[in-house]
Amino acid sequence: MGVHSPNTPIYKRKIVKVQVGISTTELDAVAIEAPFEIKLSFLEANKKETLPLAITMRTPGADQALGYGYLFTEGIIGKKEDVIAWQQLENTVHIELDAQITKASIPFSERPTITHASCGICGKPSLESIEKISCHHPLPLLPKVASSVLTQLPTQLLEIQTSFTQTGGMHAAALFQPTGALLAFQEDIGRHNALDKLIGWALLQNSIPLRQHILLLSGRISFELVQKASMAGIPIIAAVGAPSNLAIELAEANGITLIGFIKADRFNIYCGEERVELER
Repeated sequence: MGVHSPNTPIYKRKIVKVQVGISTTELDAVAIEAPFEIKLSFLEANKKETLPLAITMRTPGADQALGYGYLFTEGIIGKKEDVIAWQQLENTVHIELDAQITKASIPFSERPTITHASCGICGKPSLESIEKISCHHPLPLLPKVASSVLTQLPTQLLEIQTSFTQTGGMHAAALFQPTGALLAFQEDIGRHNALDKLIGWALLQNSIPLRQHILLLSGRISFELVQKASMAGIPIIAAVGAPSNLAIELAEANGITLIGFIKADRFNIYCGEERVELER
């Protein structure tokens, strides 16, 4: 039996901890995973129609940012004003879209697929749909970032990852300025959800495109995470983990600087090294 408050992303339950053959009963913190269903309403032949779009498994919290970010990175909306009404009841949200957005432009499927916390691509109806979205914002060669700034970012992120510190089961996405100053961050059990929440926050703040910012990811870099960052116009992506080959190819094609295995004393640049100032 466990204890869960609806206002926190953490679930507390009793566990048996075993160490060197000795067992103790303790109260442990566990990351929450819950469904989030998005339903879209729009005008079709002068009649309002509502259809389910997707179900994603997420950690409750920042749900509005997650919804806006998901719609933006899927190419369904281009600005926050494209959403004219938002109504949420527990784990289901009804979003009414501007009349200029038609049913034909939305990638509905007959049966919404659950997007699991570990994978955003799982919820897309076809491989073609993950390739159709490209960079909306051509990127300049700026900003340039000192390598000494980059190596400080993981420590900053870890200091504010309170849910990860308690559970060990949360991912994070954070935006930094070229000086290393933290702008915003989000946590979620899913990598893609954390980034959608961050981009959704920026969309609601009218801050997109994010051409002068660094994105830091707490895990590995997948194709889809680069795609989402590209949609938001982010020029530099860094992560504590490794990128995939498709992530590198997409970053290179869209003029993004991609950095992996970032630590306090090292990192690897996979493409876009012209934005990194190396101290000699």
